[in-house]
Amino acid sequence: MKRQVTMEEISDGKLYTSNDLVKADCGDCEGCHACCTGMGSSIVLDPLDIVRICRGTGAAFETLLAGKIELNVVDGIILPNLKMAGAEDGCGFLTEEGRCGIHPFRPGICRLFPLGRYYEENGFRYFLQVHECQKENRAKVKVKKWLDIPELKKYETYIARWHGLLIQLQEYIAAHPESAKAVSMDVLQRFYLTPYQTEEFYSEFFRRMDEAKKAYC
Repeated sequence: MKRQVTMEEISDGKLYTSNDLVKADCGDCEGCHACCTGMGSSIVLDPLDIVRICRGTGAAFETLLAGKIELNVVDGIILPNLKMAGAEDGCGFLTEEGRCGIHPFRPGICRLFPLGRYYEENGFRYFLQVHECQKENRAKVKVKKWLDIPELKKYETYIARWHGLLIQLQEYIAAHPESAKAVSMDVLQRFYLTPYQTEEFYSEFFRRMDEAKKAYC
């Protein structure tokens, strides 16, 4: 999701790699779930997020769309996001105790917070969002430990290429506006609705991405 802000407005002015230390550790969010409420449609889910949530909960994507996930247009393309609802306008996976009900397989954006990604020509680096987390006196932690993502290098390559594909699809839609709905439906079917048959998600995803690029890029 594109943000119309400058790095000076939202960050500490530094860019980090996965091996750097950053003040992101909020002590297991003890007594706080502010970042799980009032987020609108901003927690956009990538294909791996959906695979992990579906496998973790045992629910199909279509079932999740009936309650805890919704679809919205993101920079011209229809994509899924966590749905906020209830009196607190909270995430549907938030428990009555105010804890994340899917923490072991939570989405990438949730793992990242309060960090963000700054995309560059050959990938991305991380930055610290200084106004987002309500926890004060956060401790330093290595970025890769904070993310807690297996095979992090593979994951980073996947995220960079997924981001690049979305940019290319947005450019295609800008040049062929009559195709916007068809492209979105194809993205949903190709990357989200069609089950991934292997445990090795990345190889199957990259195959599907190559097919999409042949069609639109």
